[in-house]
Amino acid sequence: MLNPVFIGIDMGTSGCRAIAVDDRGREIARRSVPLPPPDRRGDRVEQDPGLWWKALCEATRAIMGDLPGPPGALAIDGTSGTLVVADARGEPLGPALMYNDARARAQAERISRIAPRESGAHGATSSLAKLLWWLEHREAGSLCHALHQADWLAARLTGQWGLSDENNVLKMGYDPVSRSWPDWLAALGLPDDVLPEVKVPGDTFGRLTREAAALSGLPAGLAVFAGTTDSVAGFLATGATEPGEAVTSLGSTLVLKIVSPTPVFAPEYGVYSHRLGDRWLAGGASNSGGAVLLQYFSPAELASLTPALDPYQPTGLDFYPLPASGERFPVCDPRLPPRMAPRPDDDARFLQGLLEGIAAIEVAGYRRLMELGAPAPTDIRTVGGGANNPAWRCIRERLLPAPLRDAVHTEAACGAAILARRGFMATLTG
Repeated sequence: MLNPVFIGIDMGTSGCRAIAVDDRGREIARRSVPLPPPDRRGDRVEQDPGLWWKALCEATRAIMGDLPGPPGALAIDGTSGTLVVADARGEPLGPALMYNDARARAQAERISRIAPRESGAHGATSSLAKLLWWLEHREAGSLCHALHQADWLAARLTGQWGLSDENNVLKMGYDPVSRSWPDWLAALGLPDDVLPEVKVPGDTFGRLTREAAALSGLPAGLAVFAGTTDSVAGFLATGATEPGEAVTSLGSTLVLKIVSPTPVFAPEYGVYSHRLGDRWLAGGASNSGGAVLLQYFSPAELASLTPALDPYQPTGLDFYPLPASGERFPVCDPRLPPRMAPRPDDDARFLQGLLEGIAAIEVAGYRRLMELGAPAPTDIRTVGGGANNPAWRCIRERLLPAPLRDAVHTEAACGAAILARRGFMATLTG
């Protein structure tokens, strides 16, 4: 009998990635399918959920041809805060409001007046604020389910509507400490039963229906386990599990996360915590990151300039790189201006100054987490496109308070696959 294989699906903003791992967590296959960009109109960012389903089915049909045998389980991660409002059959009642849709400013004000400071539902991009906006601007007659991206896709596979996981529901107001929907939500007048039943990531979600099997190429009856958000899945992929083990994501934005024995909540600094079993994943996200670099340099230019950098000789430029005014972590100031002047004539020196500035924000971010109660980092793993830049790594090694350690995996889809493997193994032992 062949050893079981586990599939993780990562539904991102640019595409769907499917990765299969074996029973020891080693990657054995991967496939990806691009997605068209979301529709952006000012603060509004929308996408047709049908595009996700089509991409998922294309990716799973492709990866099935690469596997040595039938998979044992599957789990899905999706973008945090992306909201799908659906009817009783799971049919979307309009486009999804994406994770960075910020139209719900007035609704966020309503939430801020009644929600405790530590709630993850604060802010115009929270899924709860988006749900309130939808209820105020759309006909709610057939509304039955308020779901997130990963929830909706898992339900398409299993037919089990009205379920979510305790990482995705954080921004819908769920209390991860008490593991319950809090009483203060009643003051918002939400329709009865619209909020999902909450599962622990890796718990049983359902089994693949025959209809979904025909479309996806996956075997009917395949176990689907509750997933998580893209950022938590990316963390799980790295292999970090113990208190003090940290992960920096060097993507379009700079995201820091660290395993903590206790939760850390400080919305005034953009800091919140996801539950990971009996531990917590505390972190925050800066507006700085790779998006700033791409405002000045193309990927090809970044690659050609990198060998000309001298990462062991600081430039002294003291930049605070931001794509526009406004910062959320490690300081929270919606009017904080970028600091990237004067620009040197030498492009390589300018690039190094930007990289040093982002590294300094990373250092300040870990310091802020420690001030708020998180443990000091014992080691730091790195994911995201910036993880592959050797000069940036040298700069960070010089500045960071803990040694850098290679991640086991760097793709969020691997983290989802690891969740599927955990869930499968738990069913064998429990």
